[in-house]
Amino acid sequence: MVLAARFKDYAMLMRLHRPIGILLLLWPTLWALWIAGQGSPDVQVAIVFVLGVVLMRSAGCVINDYADRNFDPHVARTRERPIAAGRVSPREALVLFAVLCLMAFALVLVLNRLTVLLSFFGAFLAATYPFLKRYTHLPQFYLGVAFGWGIPMAFAAQTGGVPPLAWILFGANVFWAVAYDTAYAMVDREDDLKVGVKSTAILFGRYDRMMIFLFHMAAIALLALVGTLAHLGLGYYAGLTVAFGLAIYQQRLIRRRDPDGCFRAFLNNNWLGAAVFAGIVLSYL
Repeated sequence: MVLAARFKDYAMLMRLHRPIGILLLLWPTLWALWIAGQGSPDVQVAIVFVLGVVLMRSAGCVINDYADRNFDPHVARTRERPIAAGRVSPREALVLFAVLCLMAFALVLVLNRLTVLLSFFGAFLAATYPFLKRYTHLPQFYLGVAFGWGIPMAFAAQTGGVPPLAWILFGANVFWAVAYDTAYAMVDREDDLKVGVKSTAILFGRYDRMMIFLFHMAAIALLALVGTLAHLGLGYYAGLTVAFGLAIYQQRLIRRRDPDGCFRAFLNNNWLGAAVFAGIVLSYL
């Protein structure tokens, strides 16, 4: 029973009970794999990236809770997290983080040299992101870089290089991440102001809804450019149209700025990412 409870705490620390983070990291990786593979990505490469997404998102959650161990007890939404509640020690968390990173690195070693080299920077992004909220109001941009780093890695693994198209797709993901993570930060804005945590939700203030809309539109514009450069068909633009509609729907969810509505808007981005991926698949079919 004790061992089962310990594994449950580790699973909660890795947020395996809340897969939204895995999905938001997975969708742009799948976008890149399908475009780089022109609709038929290498099966081994795809498996490595899917497993790597799960491992690195889990590692990111662990190091995030380690970094926020002195903040989380003061925030209503996070005070029951394993480290904040004292069920997992900070030392245990660091060991778990190292194990997850090593497992992810072992997966990458079956890929080409460029992908392996890019993975080092990906690990650096995952390890450093949680600490930025102490020093800048722009950690959401850094999150976009971290969550989008699978894009150049996917192109490198699939094609042996990282063409300009990959960086345009990467830029689209950064804008998208700023949009959805600002909505997420709006959930904790009042608590973050009390404990001194910085975010774009605090920086944008009463312009938060407008900025989320603008970042969503910037992401969709870059995705449209990707479609043009990659010669994607009507199915892709149908997916983008659905994504646009979901961005409008999210504006409705956050109109009152209440935590529940903002959190629902954040979760809705899973469907936005899925719509773009469905469009890519349809185009190649």
